[in-house]
Amino acid sequence: MTFKYNNVYINETATITGPYEAKGPLGTYFDKSYDEFYFGKRTWEEAESKLLEDSVDLLLSKIDKTKFDIDLFISGDLLNQITSSSFAANNLKIPYLGIFSACASSVEGLIIGSNMIESGQIKNCICSVSSHNNAAEKQFRYPVEYGGPKPKTTTFTTTGGASAYLSSNKSNIKIESSTVGIVNDMGIKDAYQMGAVMAPACADTLYRHLLDTKRDVNYYDLILSGDLGKYGKDILKDYMKLEYGIELNNYDDTACMIFDINKQPVYSGGSGPACAPLVTYSYIFDLMKKKKLNKVLMIATGALLSQTSANEKRSIPSIAHAISLEVVK
Repeated sequence: MTFKYNNVYINETATITGPYEAKGPLGTYFDKSYDEFYFGKRTWEEAESKLLEDSVDLLLSKIDKTKFDIDLFISGDLLNQITSSSFAANNLKIPYLGIFSACASSVEGLIIGSNMIESGQIKNCICSVSSHNNAAEKQFRYPVEYGGPKPKTTTFTTTGGASAYLSSNKSNIKIESSTVGIVNDMGIKDAYQMGAVMAPACADTLYRHLLDTKRDVNYYDLILSGDLGKYGKDILKDYMKLEYGIELNNYDDTACMIFDINKQPVYSGGSGPACAPLVTYSYIFDLMKKKKLNKVLMIATGALLSQTSANEKRSIPSIAHAISLEVVK
């Protein structure tokens, strides 16, 4: 399902990260970074809520508004029952929609916000996501302090909070269209193979988007997936060529951009709901504002597993949502 928009813009963004992201190749593009993982809080989960609140507070200061000026707050994260988002929303006291598409939550939020603005139901909204390396690792794999070895195909959850302010007020970057993906399940049960889990869903959404919009893959200056990692990126390129006959030349993956895979201990790259928007809202938007990129398709990918499904040895379904971003001429 693809939606077209005539009057939805991303007016401003805010990005907050942890120490690994700050030391990565895009470190200078982020608004603020912490040099440790607790951020003055008691637990990693509380620290993740702080990342969200910090990103919203910074965003509000950038647009010179208060929380009372915001119609809707849309947010998601990886923790059980989207704990980080709900606790942040409790402190913000903005009307709230909590969402979950795992690492695809950022684009899901943008789609919901864009549809409501385009239809005139709301005038503006803030779309946010967060992830925290230690909190996510503790929940989905093994507690970090166990020091368990991991295969090279695993990804390293990003620590960050990312927020975007959407409205009908014209700005440099327009949300032109979006495509809602379908759930895909290739039968993979290995939580250390997220790139392989999500690549087919990413391919399906990309193909559906091109069909719905009647566009060639080269319509976009850049197609951006997030977060497949080094191996998932290669799988996607092979899958698109074999399944659909499409060569991905103008393509990159945010998981491979946010960290230096060759120098940082991050395995096959980044992951987490914050990975794709941290890269897009900082580095990619900088290129778009400088007119070095004019049309970008951002496809966020998510693995829809839980502690329950993992314990029951079930396969891992995946989802991917796409949003088309264009520079306003």
